[in-house]
Amino acid sequence: MSVNRRQFLASTAALAATAALPFGRVRAAEPLVVGALYVGPHDDYGYNQAHALAVARLKTLPGIEVVEQENVPETVAVQKVMEAMIVEDGAGLIFATSFGYFPHVVKLAPKYPAVRFAHCGGLWQAGRDPANVGSYFGYIDECQYLNGIAAGHASRSGKLGFVAAKPIPQVLRNINAFTLGARSVRPDITTQVIFTGDWSMPVKEAEATNSLADQGIDVVTCHVDSPKVLVETAAKRGMFVCGYHADQSVLAPDAYLTGAEWHWETVYSAYVTAARSGAPFANLTRGGLQDGFVRMSAYTAATPAAAVRQIDQTRAAMLAGGFDIFRGPLLDNAGRTVIPADTTLTQTDITLERMDYLVEGVIGAIPG
Repeated sequence: MSVNRRQFLASTAALAATAALPFGRVRAAEPLVVGALYVGPHDDYGYNQAHALAVARLKTLPGIEVVEQENVPETVAVQKVMEAMIVEDGAGLIFATSFGYFPHVVKLAPKYPAVRFAHCGGLWQAGRDPANVGSYFGYIDECQYLNGIAAGHASRSGKLGFVAAKPIPQVLRNINAFTLGARSVRPDITTQVIFTGDWSMPVKEAEATNSLADQGIDVVTCHVDSPKVLVETAAKRGMFVCGYHADQSVLAPDAYLTGAEWHWETVYSAYVTAARSGAPFANLTRGGLQDGFVRMSAYTAATPAAAVRQIDQTRAAMLAGGFDIFRGPLLDNAGRTVIPADTTLTQTDITLERMDYLVEGVIGAIPG
């Protein structure tokens, strides 16, 4: 079952005036116990922080108890942590927030059919996976496209950089959207991509950023769990930065242009509302700017005025449902046609969730 936009938007009203509380557990009378697992620290200026901030909003809702565990590796430890949350804490809804948690979620879920397992990553398939498992993700490539517009206007060299973790479809989609956004400003601009091999590799991320700077690249972005190292290293090397996951502008106020942010409060509020009311579990949940799943960081003094104008215009078109990122004719960076002429892939097209190419303008190869 897929959730519809109206249900999600209606359920977010309860979060409108809430503020984040300290990390940990909050108890309430007769609660719905919500468990949340993070692969890294909850305050990483990135992926885990974006989820933890959304979970923190849940703590302010009446009748909710939250139990969290950070730094849970993508191993059998996931099953042990989730089972402890269910057996010891009585969790009825679990947010498994890391992509690599999925095999452990689908293995444990049949043992606890009354528990709702919500996994972030987009992997659930009808007829294959348990009915009490749901998949949620957002179209943050919309914001990466807008990041690309900012980068295209800010770059003097015409050379951009992208530090990526793993070559999964969601990462490739972000690299491609960023490049297409930049090439809407300058059709000849390029994006050099470097894959580190894992979600959190601070040393490799610093090395990659320095390597990009050495090549004359002057604007960078990323898809790694914590952009902190990249942002700070890029600023030291005189590059501009487009953020990812959360707002990192405080780390480099003179270099930060804008950023692509998650707004998981929308998703988490809807899942909690459905669990408390007994509504059917939404096995596939998706949304973008229109749905409040993602948002852009505020502009800074470093953001070119021309970029602001184009981003605002493009974002308005996205919000109105009149803009599609992936439309043909589109070539990959080996010259092959990946989207034919007169073909448009809308954000809801499942084909995009199987993306296995880098578009024209990206320099680099997908690791084997």
